[in-house]
Amino acid sequence: MRRFFKRIGMYNLDINNLTLHFKDKNVFETADIFDFYHYAHHQTKPTTVNWRIHSLVQKGVLQRVGRGKYSLGKSKNYVPEILPKQKTLYKKIRKSFPFADICVWHTSIFNEFMLHQAGKFYHLVEAEKDATEAIFYFLKENKLAAFLNPNQEILDRYISEIQNVFIVKSLVSEAPVQKTDNVITVTLEKALVDVFCDETLFATQQGAEMRTIFNEALSKYTVNQSKMLRYANRRKRKAEFEDYLNIISNYRQ
Repeated sequence: MRRFFKRIGMYNLDINNLTLHFKDKNVFETADIFDFYHYAHHQTKPTTVNWRIHSLVQKGVLQRVGRGKYSLGKSKNYVPEILPKQKTLYKKIRKSFPFADICVWHTSIFNEFMLHQAGKFYHLVEAEKDATEAIFYFLKENKLAAFLNPNQEILDRYISEIQNVFIVKSLVSEAPVQKTDNVITVTLEKALVDVFCDETLFATQQGAEMRTIFNEALSKYTVNQSKMLRYANRRKRKAEFEDYLNIISNYRQ
């Protein structure tokens, strides 16, 4: 049986025609791949197509970008740089709040994807709702310029003149995070949904700049759209976010 599957993967992938067929599509689904093999190879069984998809992913011809969704090319996962200050901050918070779910990151990560580089950055400390106030006071006790869920007025009046700002906000449950350099930090999926949902905090990244961020991020890295939509749903913005993804997809084409 293993030899049979190996023979299918090795000799019937039809990679050249497949890449030509999907070269103008940013994202396509399992059904699209099945249709390609059905018309090219006639009556291809679903189990055979599934094995071919597995082989194509292993070879780097396809990359998974969601449940049953693919794009051409080898996967390239996004790993944000962990600044020394972030690592120190994370260790201090983790030591004082060992059981709290937290995520720390820095808004400078968007500069990689922006046309006009932002000049103002924030350290973001996200924690489960019950722990945010305690963490906020902990940061204040450590002489850090910390703000808890600041609104537009606070951002404009007080934060604009401060260099190292630490913003504490609630971490949405089941948010897509990752562990990098022993620090729980943001994933690209989370960052993109956040910049879309929080127009106040990410005012610099709105409008045409946000389109640039999405286009660059989706072009440079493998982004799991299913994961983004699940998180957008947790933030109660799924329908709007999905519409925006469709606009971005049409724009990229």
